[in-house]
Amino acid sequence: MPDRSGGPYDRTVFYVSDGTGITAETFGHSLLTQFENLNLREIRLPFVDTEDKAHDVVRRIAAHGQADGRRPIVFSTLVPPRINEIVSGADARFFDLFSAFVAPLEQEFGMRSTHTVGRSHTAADTAQYKRRIEAINFSLAHDDGQSHKGLVNADVILVGVSRVGKTPTSLYLAMQHGIKAANYPLIPEDFERGRLPDMLYQFKHKLFGLSITPERLAEVRNERRPNSRYASLENCRAEVAQAEEMMRREGISWLSTTTKSIEEIATTVLQVLDLRG
Repeated sequence: MPDRSGGPYDRTVFYVSDGTGITAETFGHSLLTQFENLNLREIRLPFVDTEDKAHDVVRRIAAHGQADGRRPIVFSTLVPPRINEIVSGADARFFDLFSAFVAPLEQEFGMRSTHTVGRSHTAADTAQYKRRIEAINFSLAHDDGQSHKGLVNADVILVGVSRVGKTPTSLYLAMQHGIKAANYPLIPEDFERGRLPDMLYQFKHKLFGLSITPERLAEVRNERRPNSRYASLENCRAEVAQAEEMMRREGISWLSTTTKSIEEIATTVLQVLDLRG
């Protein structure tokens, strides 16, 4: 994550890791979302795998603490003991996310952990990694109804009007869960016929619908085609109403994406269709 400077900020939050830092950032975000009205500068520092880098991190933490007038918060998934020792000595509120859980697990299992750097991204994940790459390629090839070939291999086919969030949801399902997700737009011609696109009926058990409020859809479409009929509130209202009516009539499970994150949408899709990512 880039250093989103430009303040003023209430405080600086660091996500520090000897790996990518994604685990620290994800866990830290989950905790910080419990607190409202905070203006935080967030900085991810990945691949802190030498003592020199660790000392540099300590200096950066100190500099931001001095600039903010408040000690920074540090979420760490550092594994090497010496590097962890150096960074934990910084003038900050330090949360060691691994040690908080590793020690109790060692006690529960009756054995020592490996304390190995990058253990969560080893060759043991090769099959899962390959599955995700294949899912990403599948989703890209089947984005926006551009290909009907191979739909039999889809785990899910998302349907909905244009700009409702089908593509980002498809890619998230592929990248995070290895789900082969295709998506297909519902267009005015479908509403005039009163039917789904013909090729989708044989895959009806794989369909999941996405909708959105007309007001939000108009905002999104105006960013792409300002002042067009496509983006007009009147047209958005008509398309959303017809799409939702079609999904109800066809018995397709669906949800509104208006106030939901991509993570929430994807989790709902997995749960409703009983997919195992």
